[in-house]
Amino acid sequence: MTQLLIHTDGASRGNPGQAAYSFLVRKAGSIIKEDAGKLGIMTNNQAEYTALVHALEFALNTHPDADVIIHSDSELMVKQVQGEYKVKSEELKPLCFEARELISKMKGSVRLVHVRREQNKDADQLCNDALDDLR
Repeated sequence: MTQLLIHTDGASRGNPGQAAYSFLVRKAGSIIKEDAGKLGIMTNNQAEYTALVHALEFALNTHPDADVIIHSDSELMVKQVQGEYKVKSEELKPLCFEARELISKMKGSVRLVHVRREQNKDADQLCNDALDDLR
């Protein structure tokens, strides 16, 4: 069974402010996909969810049978998607629903793991580079 390790990140300068997302995908230790992009004005939590959705879309479209582990430094997003925290923000509800829908379509397992920012530095750098391009 194929395994993917995905790191996601989202950030907003201003919160809400100019935002960006990023994700990178590793398969057998090698990076097979990096993506980052500008999102316009939104909160950091919206950007974190958007990064997750983009990463899940990539996994579903390219490796639907894979077992996927997703690392994020957003404890709120990880716990909301897992159902441990309630989604109170109206802006986050559709994003959480979309993430859960994508997870349900994967044939392999999907596990979200909250990690410290230092353990997510590659995705963090990609996201900051995308934000720096906004200047």
